[in-house]
Amino acid sequence: MSGHILVVDDEVGIRELLSEILTDEGYDVHLAENAEAARAFRSQRRPDLVLLDIWMPDTDGVTLLKEWAGGGLLTMPVVMMSGHGTIDTAVEATRLGAADFLEKPVALAKLIDTVNKAIKRGVALPRRAASMDLSALGKSPLILELKKRLSQIAGNTAPVMLMGEPGSGFEICAHFLHQPSTPWVEIKDRARLVSDPLSFVEMLGSGTLYLPEVCELARLEQKGLGLLLDRIEGSGARLVCASSRSLDTMVAAGEFDSRMFYRLSSLAIQVPPLREHREDIPEIANFMLAQLIEAGVCPVRRLTTPALNQLRNFDWPGNLPQLNNVVRTLAVTALSGEIDAADVNRVLAPMKLSAPAVAHGIPLDIPLREARDAFERMYFEHLIQKEGGSMTRVADKSGLERTHLYRKLKQLNIRHGRRLDEDL
Repeated sequence: MSGHILVVDDEVGIRELLSEILTDEGYDVHLAENAEAARAFRSQRRPDLVLLDIWMPDTDGVTLLKEWAGGGLLTMPVVMMSGHGTIDTAVEATRLGAADFLEKPVALAKLIDTVNKAIKRGVALPRRAASMDLSALGKSPLILELKKRLSQIAGNTAPVMLMGEPGSGFEICAHFLHQPSTPWVEIKDRARLVSDPLSFVEMLGSGTLYLPEVCELARLEQKGLGLLLDRIEGSGARLVCASSRSLDTMVAAGEFDSRMFYRLSSLAIQVPPLREHREDIPEIANFMLAQLIEAGVCPVRRLTTPALNQLRNFDWPGNLPQLNNVVRTLAVTALSGEIDAADVNRVLAPMKLSAPAVAHGIPLDIPLREARDAFERMYFEHLIQKEGGSMTRVADKSGLERTHLYRKLKQLNIRHGRRLDEDL
């Protein structure tokens, strides 16, 4: 047999013993004394098998297994090892994706048989990376808050509206809300909402119906969506919509049905753009690069710290898809295994030259009055949403007398849900 095996164990004697046995069996063996060393190795390459100790001083093996599974890196067989193993631990590890479980001290014949079988199973695994999930978006306070809000509504079946800029991660959030082992149905052919809206019900069951860019629906398509909602209500199925335009503004302009808007936005979640959680960009970029290496798109590469800082400091008007395209270009065109700041500058320079000047979504190459109106519209839409539509609280937060606030909203063509004399 042949293949690369990563042995992760904090006991040097066990590492050396396993290395000697497995090397004699024809395997290339790599050693890691803790979870940190295992992470570093896995970020650079995909081993054919990992022998992973459960009890380690820095991070236990089950936690590391969960981390790899959540980050899309559990694409190789992992055999857990423990001198204090229990059935519960073995079941938990298997549920998370472990291929097998070995109790220490490991009998020689048992070790070789388990390793050989796991390697054979691993050869049959597709060498492609899993899709990005919410854990890969980072650990900044803004993303942790987003995850908390999504977790709070995960068990609810009311429609969800995801709002933000294009490419911010709508589908990632929708998948987070999706219940495992239930159908996932995405509405790609919007014309079917007119011709046969109820056909989606047959595929859906109690699963998730995902509708990207609901703001692009024509009037008849909105009507069909309403019929579809009527049918799935109470069935356990859930509609998750996404919009990169303010539906509130579209309603005010007569571009979107007001009843449909209120029905869809009973649970509204704002998804932040990349520039608002730029501290997560290095982690996201490393994840994207690992996925490309995993899928065989490029040889092993590493983004240096200066390169990651360059990526972090860019504004990313195209958000995740733009970052992914840049990382892919860097991975494929770099002339060495080290992707440095000069490589990043080479790829980003044309984007900096061609990108219009934008500050928080507002173009800066427009007349002052238009820029001011755009900012005020964004400001008041944010306050109205944050204060649940209470004009009393919006007036208080903005420091405006309520009659003045009313005139300002009318001037900006902003629709609000409550009267100014509501004292809430």
